[in-house]
Amino acid sequence: MEARAYLRNVRISPRKVKIVLDLIRNKPVDYAMAVIKHTPKAACEDLEKLLKSAVSNAENNHDMDKEKLYVAECFVTPGSTMKRIMPRAQGRAYRILKRTSHITMVLKEKE
Repeated sequence: MEARAYLRNVRISPRKVKIVLDLIRNKPVDYAMAVIKHTPKAACEDLEKLLKSAVSNAENNHDMDKEKLYVAECFVTPGSTMKRIMPRAQGRAYRILKRTSHITMVLKEKE
């Protein structure tokens, strides 16, 4: 039995999100929440909401025990990329890529 939660089109680069996800993979939910709250990264705000959502899904939809939950899987994939233009010297234009992420979190119960 597993509970999933998704966060789509988050306006942060997947590379930045992956750093925090590597810290919480295969950890108990309460430990993962503590790590997210005390890590000074931009992705932590969104990941905290996602983890709370996944825990709620586990409790309400699958009748899982909150004390036994752990982060079984968490990964990030690139979403769509917004292309923007930055004016540069001598009439040139440089492209700026504003990347987005799709984040998936899966919780399971310890046996």
